[in-house]
Amino acid sequence: MKAPHFELLGVDGQRHTPQSARGANGLVVMFICNHCPYVKRSLDQILRDARELAKQGIGSIAVMSNDPADYPEDSFEHMQRIAREKAFPFPYVIDETQDVARAYDALCTPDFLGFGAGLELKYHGRLQELVQAMTGTTPGKPIHSVGCSIKWKK
Repeated sequence: MKAPHFELLGVDGQRHTPQSARGANGLVVMFICNHCPYVKRSLDQILRDARELAKQGIGSIAVMSNDPADYPEDSFEHMQRIAREKAFPFPYVIDETQDVARAYDALCTPDFLGFGAGLELKYHGRLQELVQAMTGTTPGKPIHSVGCSIKWKK
């Protein structure tokens, strides 16, 4: 699978794509949100790993696909606040139509997809194996993510 194209609004007011977020050696597309306890618990590690991967030429982008109508903590304003407070080192974008989550087969938050330099899928799974899979220290075997389900619109 190649990374499906998208162009989404980021909390910085800019539009971002996989191509604009990628590094010379690849890209991590992560599906996160603000309300999920799994994301809250692992956010510091997500940021640390994204910074480590960036040093190795692997860019990252975070996509929020939940329906904020049912989960107000996932609103764009709250996305902006958390990205600012935590100094996200990557674009944080909103997937209002939820089309990107569907295109990437995202099922939960957090969920991580790692793509190589040619934007070919190398890994889809949990945070714990992400860095090793992306840096080639272990094979990128898919491991089902654990987290809160994507909150689909009704």
